Amino acid sequence: MTDQSVDVVRVSSPFGLHRVVEPEGVLPQAAWKLDPHAPLGSDEVRIDVERLNLDAASYRQLVEEHDGIGAAVREAVAGIVRERGKMHNPVTGSGGMLIGTVAEVGHSSALGLKVGQRIATLVSLTATPLILDDVSGWDGLSEQVPCTGSAVLFGRSIAAVLPDDLPAKQALAVFDVCGAPALTARVVSEVASKGMTIGYPPRPSGDAEVVVARTETPAPRAKPGTTVVCVIGAAGKSGSLSLAAARSAGAAHRIGVVRSPEEREALLAANRLDSQPLATTVIVADARNPVLMSEKVRAAGGLADVTVVCVDAPGCEHGAVLSTAERGTIIFFSMATSFSAAALGAEALAADVTMLVGNGYSAGHAELALKEFRKSAGVQSLFAARM
Repeated sequence: MTDQSVDVVRVSSPFGLHRVVEPEGVLPQAAWKLDPHAPLGSDEVRIDVERLNLDAASYRQLVEEHDGIGAAVREAVAGIVRERGKMHNPVTGSGGMLIGTVAEVGHSSALGLKVGQRIATLVSLTATPLILDDVSGWDGLSEQVPCTGSAVLFGRSIAAVLPDDLPAKQALAVFDVCGAPALTARVVSEVASKGMTIGYPPRPSGDAEVVVARTETPAPRAKPGTTVVCVIGAAGKSGSLSLAAARSAGAAHRIGVVRSPEEREALLAANRLDSQPLATTVIVADARNPVLMSEKVRAAGGLADVTVVCVDAPGCEHGAVLSTAERGTIIFFSMATSFSAAALGAEALAADVTMLVGNGYSAGHAELALKEFRKSAGVQSLFAARM
């Protein structure tokens, strides 16, 4: 394969409008169906696909719908792509991302990609024209889907060349969640730079189960002036990277919320691998039980100035609201988040909080995620467990 641009004359929209089959007039992400078979446009890039990474919410929904039967999950994914020309889960509305090799480059492409480069797309599969030729090598029991096929990037798509120092599977997993640590770092830096916490509630009495850093001792109360960050889903990929980003951004008190004793032990073990723990306090709580979880967050030194939601289950919006201080910020990175539940729940609770929807992209997000991953043995251990 030579490093040459493909001389094509087909005029295309940089937003991908020309590949929308139905409904007419919408952008590719909102479309029901895309056309992945059309000739390459002058500003487009075609990718030979080798692996998909399904987003956590979509994969969880598919597994639950098909009772954990891998073959049925595999066929469901193949069926969605056949029907819609993209991987766009009709239930969760989410997709994932992919890695592959650049096969063709339109002569006016502005993405700076070259034929033969191995890349990760940093745009959702819900907006990526996709053909799957073969998924028989996937057992349906993991979020990563080895496959063959092809995909198209538009003139305004984004992609990153795979790093040489990480296995492709590992790099894909990092890129898949790179928006979370980037926005977390930005928001936490803004709060920490003020040198003061937004809310400092008294610590209530109670017997909430709390684990501090590497030990089993009672949790300390956060001192005035300490930036408090709470990450819900802290033992996962986006959660652990968000903790690392919050640590680098100056959050002195980092509360990690996990769903089980097993995840608590995994996060505590990860804490021991870094010179500073990812989470200064670890609590086990069901994020769908808002009152109990918020009580545990208070007991752990909260409420939080910044709460980051990284779970893949619906129904966690109200717990995040109750766990956040007045004038604090909640960042939702879960595709299972309900906007109406979050907005109306905050209103019903008279909670004056800012709520941000992580869109998966910010300038430099891939580089920041790789940096945090490389320098944290704790994060690497949590990723390894998930993969």
